[in-house]
Amino acid sequence: MQEKVEKVIEIMRPAIQADEGDIFLRDVDSDTGVVSVELVGACVTCPASTATLKDGIERILKKRVDGVTSVEHVGAELAGEEEGTVVSLGGSGLGGTSIVSPFAQ
Repeated sequence: MQEKVEKVIEIMRPAIQADEGDIFLRDVDSDTGVVSVELVGACVTCPASTATLKDGIERILKKRVDGVTSVEHVGAELAGEEEGTVVSLGGSGLGGTSIVSPFAQ
């Protein structure tokens, strides 16, 4: 399971790096299926980082690696984890503004 998760993260990494961030695998608990990652760089202050983590990284890992149940961030607190942060992936926000994730399908 660890190797499969590593391979998928390496595939996703260029999209995250293109936005001045990066992702590092910290742990894979094969008993619970919980994958721990650390998002760094621009990801730490990006208001879309929590959505990227759950709606992008977690969704892709669950789809491509049997046994993955969730993905958790470890490390510095992400800006998107602050209460009241609203993010819409691929949708329209006020005034036609939208945040588009590289993981949206």
